[in-house]
Amino acid sequence: MKILGISAFYHDSAAAVVVGGVIVAAAQEERFSRVKHDPSFPVQAIRYCLEEAGLALDELDAVVFYDKPLLKFERLLETYYGFAPRGLASFVTSISVWIKEKLFLKKMIRDELEKVGEYNRKKMRLIFPEHHLSHAASAFYPSSFTDAAILTIDGVGEWATASICHGQGKDITVLKELHFPHSVGLLYSAVTYFLGFKVNSGEYKVMGLAPYGSRDSAQVKDFVRKIKNVLVDIKQDGSIALDQKYFTYATGLRMVPDRRWAKLFGFSRRQAEAEITQQHCDLAAAIQEVTEEIVLKMVHEAKRLTGSDNLCMAGGVALNCVANGKIQEQKIFSNYFVQPAAGDAGGALGAALAAQYIYFEKERTIDTAQADAMQGAALGPEASDRSIEYMAKRYAAVFSKFSSFDELTNLVARHLSDGKVVGWQQGRMEFGPRALGNRSILADPRNPEMQRKLNLSIKYRESFRPFAPSVLAEDVAEYFDFTGASPYMMFVHSLKKSRCFPTDDSGQAFDIKAKLQQQRSDLPAITHVDGTARIQTVHKESNEKFWLLLQAFKQKTGCSVLVNTSFNVRGEPLVCSAEDAYRCLMRTEMDFLVIGNYIFDKGQQPLWKEAMEWKNEYVLD
Repeated sequence: MKILGISAFYHDSAAAVVVGGVIVAAAQEERFSRVKHDPSFPVQAIRYCLEEAGLALDELDAVVFYDKPLLKFERLLETYYGFAPRGLASFVTSISVWIKEKLFLKKMIRDELEKVGEYNRKKMRLIFPEHHLSHAASAFYPSSFTDAAILTIDGVGEWATASICHGQGKDITVLKELHFPHSVGLLYSAVTYFLGFKVNSGEYKVMGLAPYGSRDSAQVKDFVRKIKNVLVDIKQDGSIALDQKYFTYATGLRMVPDRRWAKLFGFSRRQAEAEITQQHCDLAAAIQEVTEEIVLKMVHEAKRLTGSDNLCMAGGVALNCVANGKIQEQKIFSNYFVQPAAGDAGGALGAALAAQYIYFEKERTIDTAQADAMQGAALGPEASDRSIEYMAKRYAAVFSKFSSFDELTNLVARHLSDGKVVGWQQGRMEFGPRALGNRSILADPRNPEMQRKLNLSIKYRESFRPFAPSVLAEDVAEYFDFTGASPYMMFVHSLKKSRCFPTDDSGQAFDIKAKLQQQRSDLPAITHVDGTARIQTVHKESNEKFWLLLQAFKQKTGCSVLVNTSFNVRGEPLVCSAEDAYRCLMRTEMDFLVIGNYIFDKGQQPLWKEAMEWKNEYVLD
């Protein structure tokens, strides 16, 4: 079967092509449009996926959309009816959009596909699996498990906000669902909003801010108590009930009633870009603690219902790698697989796979030689030598080309050990939000100034944001209290105590900058304030070029770890093309750019006349 999966019209639109059960290509529309979290129909992503697969639209057996729009419309009507007369203005605003556009989604999809290419509209088969089934399929089918519990947690699909399924062979059975308006994802997003960050974008900032609040402090404990006693009732199976007096997302245009939350927590909603104080850190710590409690209860329930040794996870909340680390530490299951594109982008892939195995009932085979079927998430476009040289000619860029990749990696390792920052673009672009060594900015984790330099001079983002380590898979236990595989940067674990330094945060409770200045380990650039890191294990089998670079860095320095952050500036999607990468080099204080076997020294490039143009081009996330 040749199947195109699509997610669109909410956030993180994407496309994926599956041929005979094999994932051929997958990419988010934002990487082509350069609009972060682009919700528009993924015309450019579809074109890429079809080209990679060598297919025309008429050769497809089906086009699969990642949710059921009529069920969403049912939820919209029932929600407004249930909350009436609240939300009348919001209802009037949204209902016109639904009537004009989303009720005619089949026609919209067919019309948009005509922008991709010609096809026979009468023969095109459109399939609409449920949203959470698409998520569940995206996690289970690429895994190496024949039997697994599947936990999906997000904001909301049609009605479901969390689900527990059982994957067996090619079949997925839904066992339990939590329904709107009660949602772990929306609870976390509500706090994200109150802390002054963007919903569906800034949740990871809340996760990064949480360790600056001490869970043992009186204020964090008070906030946890208020969340659990006032906002959310948590049941033993992980299901929750949110007191809708404290939320307006169901019928309004905002997440929460600001004044009521201000009265509850004792401070007003933080404005975007305003100073972050200890009370913000403590509320972040509190919601992270509550979320972990809820998710862990759901994981225990999934174990009880399925009896499986394996757990697959997807949905936006599955990107909470701190919670994922806690799940691993408790050893509730023996094996874990979190879909690297766990959010709505991954729904496009899941929709295609659900059609392959559930709608068309094709047999599922598992390649036991591979850890999973995601191919290291390297499912996007690759820059050819021709495109690199065309870009260089366009910008009069100065470069060196190496015939020996070993020679190139040795040079890059030397630059990194000298404190230089390197943009690294190799092979196919990653699918999902994480840079995994194909579209990465790399640096030396031993440098105590590197975290500050990267945040302020390269990424131009908040100083509290941590950076992740990439480590040779065979050496991970030398640096972290972790011995497994984490190829997709989905789990947070502690550094080994032998690598950590004693610190004194007394008197610095309200000073984030002072906490940042303390060197907490011999790898200060990747050590968060609580002594943890979001780990990526790099495997020769799935990313040989990145593995070779880490080997070269180890031979030069004795260190098997590099700082790995996404190749972009704040507010910009991950770079896709050679041109995207060069523009990012020239707009920042990065030192070198490596694309394939080409290296560009920033100091040798012609003057870039619009060095800070990106601040006007990209909306801050």
